[in-house]
Amino acid sequence: MNRNYGVLVLAGLMTCASGVMAATYQVDPLHSTVGFSIRHLAINEVVGFFTNFTGTIEYDAQTPEASKASGTVKVASVDTRVEARDKHLRSADFFEVEKYPDIKYETLSAKKVGDEWVVKGRFTLRGITREIDLKGTLSGPIKDPWGKTRIGLTAATTINRQDYGLKWSQKLDSGGLVLGDLVKIELHLEAVAP
Repeated sequence: MNRNYGVLVLAGLMTCASGVMAATYQVDPLHSTVGFSIRHLAINEVVGFFTNFTGTIEYDAQTPEASKASGTVKVASVDTRVEARDKHLRSADFFEVEKYPDIKYETLSAKKVGDEWVVKGRFTLRGITREIDLKGTLSGPIKDPWGKTRIGLTAATTINRQDYGLKWSQKLDSGGLVLGDLVKIELHLEAVAP
């Protein structure tokens, strides 16, 4: 009987220990950025950001490959530092925010390749969902000065805007395009466990 009790206590401690390692983190928008860049006039990269976004990360330090994440970006919050351009991006020529207010992402799998993580997920933009890979790094978890547990993530990918119905552009006299087709997406996220 004592032996069985010891086994139960050990199993309970192991369950508690694994529970401590797994946590749900909320993206901290004050210390995070969701950005993008696109080729302009075939000579330069123009950068923009979304200022309204949320995200949840279920991170298990013991089995990081089992971690999950999801996020939503409010497309109307696009900010390229030029109001006329932002207004055009919100229109039917681009994001059509009245009809498609959100960009969404949800992980399907994660694996470590060398020093980087490769996270496969479903990416939805303008009502079209495709699988994409995000490549990046994970830092933490750490305790912040206020006793909260935090993790940091960087991730990047490149998508073709044509795949999501973002077709507007104009031809240059030189034969190039006002806007390139490839869009680089960069995430710098800090997330906190409540």
